[in-house]
Amino acid sequence: MVKRISPSTSSSLGPRTMMRGLALMAALVLAACGGPDSEELAYEERPVNELYNEAIDELEQGNYRAAAPLFDEVERQHPYSIWARRAILMAAFSHYQVNDYDSAVIAAQRFIALHPGNPDVGYAYYIVALSFYEQITDVARDQRVTERALRGLEEVVRRFPDSEYARDSRLKVDLTYDHLAGKEMHIGRWYLQRDQYVAAINRFRTVITRYQTTTHTAEALHRLSEAYMALGVAHEAQTAAAVLGYNYPGSEWYEYSYALLANDGLQPLEDRASWISRAWNSVF
Repeated sequence: MVKRISPSTSSSLGPRTMMRGLALMAALVLAACGGPDSEELAYEERPVNELYNEAIDELEQGNYRAAAPLFDEVERQHPYSIWARRAILMAAFSHYQVNDYDSAVIAAQRFIALHPGNPDVGYAYYIVALSFYEQITDVARDQRVTERALRGLEEVVRRFPDSEYARDSRLKVDLTYDHLAGKEMHIGRWYLQRDQYVAAINRFRTVITRYQTTTHTAEALHRLSEAYMALGVAHEAQTAAAVLGYNYPGSEWYEYSYALLANDGLQPLEDRASWISRAWNSVF
């Protein structure tokens, strides 16, 4: 028998363990009332409770690839039963457990579409968000899945602000923003190294305007100083350095910017009409 985990206990565990506990609690309640690979099962009409309980047995043993098609079969054979509603969500959970994220998203979104008012719909939104989140790749690659993860996580927080799903999602939103900022920094550095200063500035500007609370902000301000100095736009370089020095006075990036300006006999000096000052003041 799988150990049941209460919400208060599960919130201190890792996200995957927390999901397993929350899902199994709901599944086992229905199971009390009432292998194969991941390919679709051949049709064999069976009683709903028999199908569902077999799926639960596989789930309890950690045989998620076997459980998923059994849950699918519950819905296929008994589409109008309460078991079918639960089976969709449990199929999504099973697919998620074996990293079959596409199938997990499809099943969870199906649950959302069919049962938008169900008490467990928050869990479906959470599965969608985590399925995208766990596919986030390094910053050198395309970040469309990261954007989808961010939208999914923010939707969980917006729709279910007091849930355990929202608490975990808020942490992941911050990490996702940081990842997207890292992507902009990666591209900006690439342009900077090739003396494509305007293109580089546009990337670093995105970090300042969209991802200002991430760990990349200090470096972005320094890189702006570099790029503007290379273009001969000293007042913007001085402004970036001044904002950097005021907010990150002990950072190595401020030391680099200060030395860069000093080489030309300049010092950090904020121009409050600069877009950098306006962007900073709009957030803080």
